[in-house]
Amino acid sequence: MMRKTSLILLSAATGAALTLFVTQPRSVLMGSSARAATSDTYRQLNLFGDVFERVRSDYVEKPDDSKLVESAISGMLAGLDPHSSYMDAKSFRDMQVQTRGEFGGLGIEVTMEDGLIKVVSPIDDTPASKAGIMANDIITNLDDEAVQGLTLNQAVEKMRGPVNTKIRLKIIRKGQENPIEVTLVRDNIRVRSVRARVEQDDIAYIRVTTFNEQTTEGLKREIGTLSNQLGDKLKGYIIDLRNNPGGLLEEAVTVSDTFLERGEIVSTRGRNAEETQRRAAHSGDLTKGKPIIVLVNGGSASASEIVAGALQDHKRATLVGTRSFGKGSVQTIIPLGSGNGALRLTTARYFTPSGKSIQAKGIVPDIEVLQDVPDELKARTDTKGEASLRGHLKTDGDEKTGSQSYVPPDAKDDKALKTAADLLHGIKSTATAVPATGDKAAVEKPANKAAN
Repeated sequence: MMRKTSLILLSAATGAALTLFVTQPRSVLMGSSARAATSDTYRQLNLFGDVFERVRSDYVEKPDDSKLVESAISGMLAGLDPHSSYMDAKSFRDMQVQTRGEFGGLGIEVTMEDGLIKVVSPIDDTPASKAGIMANDIITNLDDEAVQGLTLNQAVEKMRGPVNTKIRLKIIRKGQENPIEVTLVRDNIRVRSVRARVEQDDIAYIRVTTFNEQTTEGLKREIGTLSNQLGDKLKGYIIDLRNNPGGLLEEAVTVSDTFLERGEIVSTRGRNAEETQRRAAHSGDLTKGKPIIVLVNGGSASASEIVAGALQDHKRATLVGTRSFGKGSVQTIIPLGSGNGALRLTTARYFTPSGKSIQAKGIVPDIEVLQDVPDELKARTDTKGEASLRGHLKTDGDEKTGSQSYVPPDAKDDKALKTAADLLHGIKSTATAVPATGDKAAVEKPANKAAN
């Protein structure tokens, strides 16, 4: 991502030099329509300046000039598509932490419940796990400040901080009459974007939750561990990409490359033909040709769809589940200088190896498996896809909105997981599968969680 950003900035600098070089000849050759378009653009900019000055001078309270400019930039980018946006300096720093997958913190995944912070799970071998913090603990105070009234992001920001600094937590635990107070020392935390386990004694199950800078490294480590653990018993791999919202393009490419010996992984096509880029696999399938089942659903988006599309097009994996989200565009992060934040700008569409765009359509699995959704969730949840987002990039052909993204919390109720295991055991085959319909179905919205 950063390499591509550099190319964009270099192109901008080169373009400016060329403009200076050819300004005078172009002014002679410029047609009336081009002059009219330029004139109209400057007229609109003058209009913006007039409105800006009127707001500054006449608004009921004195506005913050920098906030006015930031809001104007945000509005301009929001009008392009749902994925282009302006990030102020703090949002840019937060995004960098998220994509690095590494930060100073405590090592707990938390969510907000009734205005308090609830522990989802401590991360192994972190200050939180070593201090005995447990799932379902309720955090009521951070140092001397009550958590109630803070947003989840505000609480997470307070728990993060420089390595080797201390923070005091007050915790309520079910079964304990009095609150527990514990002092933790922040350490370097790596977000586990890859989790793995043995399924049914002979299947390697690997769950990828996001694509950050740690993902490929984590994937390779888990493949090695499980293959050594299972040895000759290993029937194959289940790669679970359900409700994975995506992340870094480079990680999607290297994750795909882990399972492929050769061939194109993805191509990206920008505004101009010369901006087309193709990424290809290198030899070396770490799974040594073992069968692969990839689980996808309506929450599998962006980088997840790149991986699923590449493995499906190369017939390297069988896709099981429901149609994916359908985000077929690439965003480039363009820093704006110290203290000025950055642009997240849609700069290209991506295409699977067969040349197919999944924008506003999604990837249709080879075998559709619908989960049994509890009645109470059907009543209050619904599906969303790229095609449902206002201002999304249009695509050729029929667009598809919504697909089931509910994943049962108990693996024994997970019909897609069971189907994948049956396939690896030879109980079912794709030849007898019902083609995926992509019908709309109820889903459970993923919980708002954060690691810190």
